[in-house]
Amino acid sequence: MEQGLRLLIQLIIEFAPVIASLVQKNNEASVDITSQEKTAQAQTLLQSVNNSQRQIQYIEGFEEGKTEQQQLAVYYRQMQLKIATQEQTTALHLPELQKLFEGWPLRLYPSQILATDTNNGRKPLKIFLAPPQVEFDTFAHQQEEYLDIELMLAEGLRTFIGQHYSLQNPVRGTEFLAGAWNSKRFHSESSIKALFAMLRTEPILILESELDGDYLNFRIAYWGLGQDNYYYKTISRLPYKKIIYQSAKKRALEWKKIRDELISLGETIEEINHLGGDNVVNLSILEKLEKWQNKGIDISKLSLQYQVNRQDFEQLCQVLITCHCLVASWIADAYYLVYYDVSPLLPDLLPNLLESDLDLPSLKTIVTGYKQLYQALEGEKLSWIPELALQLAQSLSHLSDRSLAQEQVDYSINTWLQLRQVPPQQWSQPLQAMGSAVKLEDEEYVQKLKEYFVAVEEEEIVNHVEEILDAIALLKRQYQEEYASLRHTLTGHSGKVISIAISSDGETLISSCTDKNIKIWNLKTGEFICNLTKNSGEISSIAVSNDGNLLAVGTYETPRSNVKVWHLQTGKLIHTLLGHHKPVNVVAMSPVSILSPEGTGQILASGGNKIKVWNLQKGDKSGGNLQSDRISTLWHSSVVNTIAISPVSPASALGISTILVSGTGDQKIKLWNPHTGELLRTLTGHSGAVNSVAIGSTGVGDILFSGSADKTIKIWKLATGKILHTLTGHTDAVKSVAVSPNGDILISGSTDNTIKIWRWETGEVLQTLTGHSGTVNQVAISPDGEYIASCSADKTIKIWQINKVI
Repeated sequence: MEQGLRLLIQLIIEFAPVIASLVQKNNEASVDITSQEKTAQAQTLLQSVNNSQRQIQYIEGFEEGKTEQQQLAVYYRQMQLKIATQEQTTALHLPELQKLFEGWPLRLYPSQILATDTNNGRKPLKIFLAPPQVEFDTFAHQQEEYLDIELMLAEGLRTFIGQHYSLQNPVRGTEFLAGAWNSKRFHSESSIKALFAMLRTEPILILESELDGDYLNFRIAYWGLGQDNYYYKTISRLPYKKIIYQSAKKRALEWKKIRDELISLGETIEEINHLGGDNVVNLSILEKLEKWQNKGIDISKLSLQYQVNRQDFEQLCQVLITCHCLVASWIADAYYLVYYDVSPLLPDLLPNLLESDLDLPSLKTIVTGYKQLYQALEGEKLSWIPELALQLAQSLSHLSDRSLAQEQVDYSINTWLQLRQVPPQQWSQPLQAMGSAVKLEDEEYVQKLKEYFVAVEEEEIVNHVEEILDAIALLKRQYQEEYASLRHTLTGHSGKVISIAISSDGETLISSCTDKNIKIWNLKTGEFICNLTKNSGEISSIAVSNDGNLLAVGTYETPRSNVKVWHLQTGKLIHTLLGHHKPVNVVAMSPVSILSPEGTGQILASGGNKIKVWNLQKGDKSGGNLQSDRISTLWHSSVVNTIAISPVSPASALGISTILVSGTGDQKIKLWNPHTGELLRTLTGHSGAVNSVAIGSTGVGDILFSGSADKTIKIWKLATGKILHTLTGHTDAVKSVAVSPNGDILISGSTDNTIKIWRWETGEVLQTLTGHSGTVNQVAISPDGEYIASCSADKTIKIWQINKVI
């Protein structure tokens, strides 16, 4: 629709630079944790006092508990003082709040709006509708009942959002709050300012229309996460009377065709006009105007009123619905792109949203707006650009003019070549340059390229793309002769990736980084899902529970280092375990529920200068009733680098059902009974710090694997402590080891930037995986043995597909 298109164009002209600046701001600096804590202080004050009491209970019975209780007593008194100060501040601000609520434009209270839960760790964009109050009685001969513009507009927008951006959508969840705006009383800046003052922590879009003579002023108000101010501007003036009259004229011209057909059949003009209703009057006006215009009369000076009916008002409603849908979609896409790295959806929807053909200048404006966003992403997310630009090209492929689509394809391919560091000037065609650098993980992108060129009927280019796909097929056959091949390289962290974990269902990968972020990914597709949390402190290690619901996070924060437990499905922090006074270097969780007969117990161990062993007892499915009991403290004389927990074979000579193994900086490995804290055995043999341990159940019993700064991996018989093998091959410290589900294959990652796949019983290196440009900090194997994940100091995560069952 023409009006909807013009509105979208005006929005992009005004708003694209704003969004681009937000992208750059997000790239330059993370959100200040101190300001976040200040914002949340009032909400968490009482909870902190209650937690203080619980923390005292956690440390009773331990020597260090005495000091902790004294600290908490001081903390408790400080909290009481803060509560009193907060109450005083609230009393002083109460008159101001009352005045603020007098100008409150919504039918909902702030507490109701703020109560919305996050969706997969993401704050949904909230959309409010401030509809126009159209005076239908200004139209001549209007006898039908008036339409409720607000209801029709809300229903149309609700249908669109429900189909593409519903609150239940895990990727682009949007909350549409129809009917919340008191449209008969409130419009303009004062209302927006009042909302921003109370709801600045929530991402909000307000779609506002206000009557201004023969026009509707269409405005938007928007603010995202962490913005210091709001954006509020009129982006279009819709000539609503003209739209209604155009509908009436269109009906009259359609009636003229029917009238002429009836006359040709011999019907009298009187009978025909009796059937025509208001179309007869409107057609008469049109014919007069045509006659006067032919006589040279300037009809623009004439003021004639057409007779309108419900159809014409419904047409106005449809135009408004399209305009609102276009704007809501564009800004929702921009919000999720900036804050959650989600690719835009509107390019795919645009052809169906706009019924008429789009003129080239208008399309250029739309494309330019998207390109501004993509160029703003280049600094931190250059690897996204080929896919995003190609998606936009595909949405333009149906146009007769191919120039805009081709511009986006060129941008996509050139960026792809830039990522591969291939200079295109050395080749006669960009596709030839692509063929020289293509990799197995490029198959999906190249397949989309082929789909685009098929759609635009470029047969010669399709043949070139098929040659590239043939090269990828050849790579596939070559990789099938190897154990593993690279499928995805995940970028998004801005610092060294320290730790990774794979969920028990093998679907999800979690990563932590020195940038203090925890990210969640789809293991098999490499798709980024969400940030679980930002600014969690210096994260050292993460571990996932056996049911995939809980994530334990260890931090380097001192002097009160802690372990936080998050619920992965809701993204909520549900528990904090205190007790460490030095950095928590590692956390580990038992692979099965092994403590209680009901199967609800989960062992969690956290290691710093000592190891604390916890029993986590879960309540409801949301994890909200999680309780913890400290089972034991395992004392060490050196820093703990690594922990592994495992059930022990009933036939084991150790005589226990569960074992905990720790590796330390003093080159030792210790075996513990985690229930009693009893030290079972100390293993020596490494000449450097023990960085990683793993336990595997094999055909020859339970086997312990250890990787060390001495560049070796040692294989131990768990029951006896005997060294079975020493594996050499890495040229620098071994940072991580992981064992396959069947226990036959060992994976190791090293400071030498490589990953090795071993058949440990023979000491054979089956394959060395290269690709990381920094230390491989951790490796992990999926429960089904089909994927290896590795994280590195080079800020990336790589996912490798296993070509042979391990």
